[in-house]
Amino acid sequence: MLILYGLFLFILTTYSYSLIDLNLTLINHPLWNAFRDWIIQLGYFHRDTSWGIYLALVIIGFIFHFIFIRNNKKYNPFLISILIGVGLLFSYPFLSHDLFNYLFDAKIVTFYHQNPYILKALDFPSDPWLRFMHWTHRTYPYGPSFLLLTLIPSALSFGKFILSFIFYKGIVIGIYILTVFLLNRSNRKWAMIFATHPLILMEGLINGHNDMIALSLALISIMILQKNKLIYAKIMFMLSAGIKYTTMPLIGLTKNGRLNNLILFIQMCLLVYMGTKMEIQPWYYLILFVLIPFYTKLLIDWNIFIAGLMFSYYPYIRLGGWDTVEKVTIKHNIIIVFLFVNIVYVVTKYIWGKKYRS
Repeated sequence: MLILYGLFLFILTTYSYSLIDLNLTLINHPLWNAFRDWIIQLGYFHRDTSWGIYLALVIIGFIFHFIFIRNNKKYNPFLISILIGVGLLFSYPFLSHDLFNYLFDAKIVTFYHQNPYILKALDFPSDPWLRFMHWTHRTYPYGPSFLLLTLIPSALSFGKFILSFIFYKGIVIGIYILTVFLLNRSNRKWAMIFATHPLILMEGLINGHNDMIALSLALISIMILQKNKLIYAKIMFMLSAGIKYTTMPLIGLTKNGRLNNLILFIQMCLLVYMGTKMEIQPWYYLILFVLIPFYTKLLIDWNIFIAGLMFSYYPYIRLGGWDTVEKVTIKHNIIIVFLFVNIVYVVTKYIWGKKYRS
């Protein structure tokens, strides 16, 4: 099983380069150039085949996920997380360009010695990274703890993109593995859910969204809280909120069950608000996994909706981007359909008397 899963991770990493930015040259080597020329033919010029591969990979990812959960006593989530980390370290963020902005914002500090909260990428027009960046018109939108974290790979890379890219992915994966390790010490099933879920792999480890780091720190905080180390837990919660301000409500989590229910309800309400007032982005919903220690079964029951979030990339992969209203509308319709189906499923299960609390 692990050999097959390793093969799955290898194929997933290979496929991720199908939508590599055409202006980005990671390595100047004949073998790499031959691979790049071949893989972009799939992503840019055979989009129907590319979508079929993506769809198959997501479905296979969920199949592996459920197999590992069902057999969580047989397989070690920590060892699986290491396998996943190694397998996805060199994957390309093919569904988002946010990672490039993270790296450039840190470069503004370490290379240009300027403040990214004041200056933006466009203020450095001669920088070669601008060729493959998006959202170059905005200043730094995230919390200070995330900026400090990204300064580490940026400083170690000395302005070299490939090094900055790998070091950043390494930090994300390292925090992910640590989170799995701590979850596994409390509950093996919790660790397996977090370690192998396709949304975690795709949006967290491959696309490298900072929501993944915020989620990981929040889960680490909860594990610390369970050890009655309130001060350390609160510090970690604040670091999480300093990554992405949207996790701010989680600072209120304690060992009080009723209060925690209220805090989690507020956090979910904030997520719903973001989904209605802002563009629906699949990676925003990574924060759902903070429910793992509290409502494990409920989280599992919402996998239909989560799968819909991942399938909503159909216009981007199959039709070529988000450049028209029609494509964005298709995305929304896919999410709405899967949300409706999931609501029907949950309500039906509730009527049949199933209980959610694990």
